Amino acid sequence: HREISWDLKNVLKLRNYLPYITSDTNREYVVYFLNMFEDIEPRLKNLRKSVIHGDANHRNFISENGEVKGIIDFGDVVYSSTIFELAIGISYIILGKDEPLKYASQLVAGYHDVFPLTEQELSVLYPLCCVRLCMSVLMSSYNASHAPNNEYIILEQKPIWNLLPILKNAFHPQFVHYLFRHSVGLYPCPFQLSVETWLVNHRHLMGKIVEADTSNVNNICIFDFGSGSLDLLDIDTNNTLAFSTLINEKMKETNTIVGLGKYNELRAIKSNESQYVNLGIDLFLPASTPVICPLEGIVHSFGNNNTDPNDRGPTIILKHQPTKEVVFYTLYAHLSEDSLKDLQEGQIIKKGEKFASIGNFPNNGNWPSHCHFQIVLDLFDNKGNFPYKAKPIDRDIWLSVCPEPNLILNIKNLHLARTHVSKKNFTAEQLLKFRARHVSKNMSVSSIKMVKAYKQYMYDDKGKKYLDGVNNVCHVGHCHEKIVKAAHKQISTLNTNSRYLSDIHAKYIQALVATLPEPLTVVFMVCSGSEANDLALRLAETHTGKKNVIVVDGGYHGNSKSLIPISPYKFKGRGGFSRPPHVRVVDAPDGYRGPYKYNDPLIAQKYSQQVLQAVNELNGDVSSFFCESILGCAGQIMLPDNYLKQVYRIVRNAGGVCVADEVQTGFGRVGTHFWAFQTQGVVPDIVTMGKPVGNGHPIGVVVTTPTIADSFANGMEYFNTFGGNNVSCAIALKVIQIIRDEGLQDNALKIGGHILDSLKELRHKHSLIGDVRGLGLFIGIELVKNKVDLTPAADEADAVVQRLKENGILLSTDGPFHNVLKLKPPMCWTMEDANYFVNEVDK
Repeated sequence: HREISWDLKNVLKLRNYLPYITSDTNREYVVYFLNMFEDIEPRLKNLRKSVIHGDANHRNFISENGEVKGIIDFGDVVYSSTIFELAIGISYIILGKDEPLKYASQLVAGYHDVFPLTEQELSVLYPLCCVRLCMSVLMSSYNASHAPNNEYIILEQKPIWNLLPILKNAFHPQFVHYLFRHSVGLYPCPFQLSVETWLVNHRHLMGKIVEADTSNVNNICIFDFGSGSLDLLDIDTNNTLAFSTLINEKMKETNTIVGLGKYNELRAIKSNESQYVNLGIDLFLPASTPVICPLEGIVHSFGNNNTDPNDRGPTIILKHQPTKEVVFYTLYAHLSEDSLKDLQEGQIIKKGEKFASIGNFPNNGNWPSHCHFQIVLDLFDNKGNFPYKAKPIDRDIWLSVCPEPNLILNIKNLHLARTHVSKKNFTAEQLLKFRARHVSKNMSVSSIKMVKAYKQYMYDDKGKKYLDGVNNVCHVGHCHEKIVKAAHKQISTLNTNSRYLSDIHAKYIQALVATLPEPLTVVFMVCSGSEANDLALRLAETHTGKKNVIVVDGGYHGNSKSLIPISPYKFKGRGGFSRPPHVRVVDAPDGYRGPYKYNDPLIAQKYSQQVLQAVNELNGDVSSFFCESILGCAGQIMLPDNYLKQVYRIVRNAGGVCVADEVQTGFGRVGTHFWAFQTQGVVPDIVTMGKPVGNGHPIGVVVTTPTIADSFANGMEYFNTFGGNNVSCAIALKVIQIIRDEGLQDNALKIGGHILDSLKELRHKHSLIGDVRGLGLFIGIELVKNKVDLTPAADEADAVVQRLKENGILLSTDGPFHNVLKLKPPMCWTMEDANYFVNEVDK
């Protein structure tokens, strides 16, 4: 029961130190939080007290193998409010974090599991966290004034000064309070239950908010504005006229009088990028339709919110207090500007009174004419406006603050008018358990549950955005609107097999062949890269009458029974087998780690001699040579100049067929050429394609010469049920058109070149980066522990991938030692994406 200056209860005594904070702005932040503490100080006397450690941070813990074994610095032990200890721990853990509340709520949840917190403690926790940070800068500012040359004191202040403005400006204290309540399993908003209960028990008192009969769901056209909605397939919702026309046509088609946009719907409308959760119900009606008060209230506030495009427009907030204990607000947005005339705060609005009208665009916030109706339990000090959308990661907190609007609207068959999420869908943890039981264990799995993707970004179920650096399958960008429209249009018209004559089948083949050199003119369409390589193997064997295959070490050509034996990446790995007798494996022509180096002028000739040696071992009995045009699984290895030219000559002299596997490298990815084999100055006998052909739709292609195709036409019919179907062809044709129309090949050269140059600079800065290689947007970064003996840094590579994932970038590793970071992003990466990636790698 001693007094120490660092006891949080004494923080107001440090106000005398405020003059020692030299920055006026910083001083204002501290004053703001001191005032916040002053508001909660009377509540502290009713909280639990105990002996606590007054400086609980990582420097004062003794740990072994991640387990705390003891504590030190008992000079900070004091008898005080128990909650202070958690607040102090949080103040340390959130320093330097991009998402401080995420880490704070995790600590609160873990603490509560061991030592349950009371609701009173949770209500003061956030101000205590903030004021502890203020206590640190007050003390250090005072000490710095007496020791101006002590740089350590000033250095300790910097992360706190960086954090305080974020805590003040980005988070309302009550929102953080609700977040902490949610993290321990309580209703986020403490009066949610009482208000919802009152509304349920008094539904008979609620009136209409529009004259139309909304109680009958048959009068309502319920729209799907959710992510991936087919309703929105053919329009840009930022084009308000087009959006309005769609809504009106749908209502006319369904013979309904009201359109409805759902509550708790995950949307991306009127948003170019991020998804959001809708916090109200939208009632679409003609402009000038009267808006009616459903329950007597007073005007809390109003405002004309037309500052930003797609804003809320004129908005009115009414306060309702039917009992002493029950208080809530109703919000009406996208109104007419006339609705705000002669309105006064505190003005009584009677039940059934027509107090506003629906506005028209652009003055209603530039939306189709409708009223956005929302119930709000805590306005967070807002006046005349309030958020209508929430980040998915904060969904539960915001739905507690803004409960179901249908508690007032009373639309029957409620399930049709709202989007249920939590009860129907699995959490990521549940899905992992499900997969462990029902999905083969040799299929790799990520712990991230993705729910949406667009162009170069992916979004998980928490709303976190990831820059995609690894999904080269979605070549022109995830969910590209032109591809979605092409697929939808074709599948709603015709989708059948390639036996039938089809314009779209011919148009795609024509467009594809135009990108290839002669004599590559005969096309087989299949469903995957594996199918393509399997067919290429058959073509080669049928044409040559031989079986033996030469492949490059580290190569991967597919997952079928015929392809695993010619994929050293697989058969030499875990669960593999010895080299099959009909296969010869030559070294990957690796100029960094291999026996012949980049600076060797004869590197291509020396590596190609291994192919000649393999041909001789087989006595010239060679069916084919399979090689990726840039080696992917082998570690993103660029082939030395003229390597394929020399190898192809050797193989063809033996009567073999040369197959270029372009499954990962084709369609402009390398930037300089449309096909990576063109960088070698060769024309293959067979080219195989997969992954990017359909931008994620399962399509594969084999292109070969008329001579080889004629050899294959030996009387046995070749047919592929789904290969070359109308939908696949429509999608594949659109991919080629987008590459051309959006300049994605040039973009790959420009962005990829910038990334390569920047990474090569980092190689001189970081000893871990051994080699940087690639072309266009096909890049490898090999990490080594030692640049002399090139010891692979596999664990470090995994750590980098994990850290990048935490910071919102998806990447993976490859190579025989799993120490090569591979970058194969969608081709629509921007210079901003490139710089962000390089900066994060640098960190």
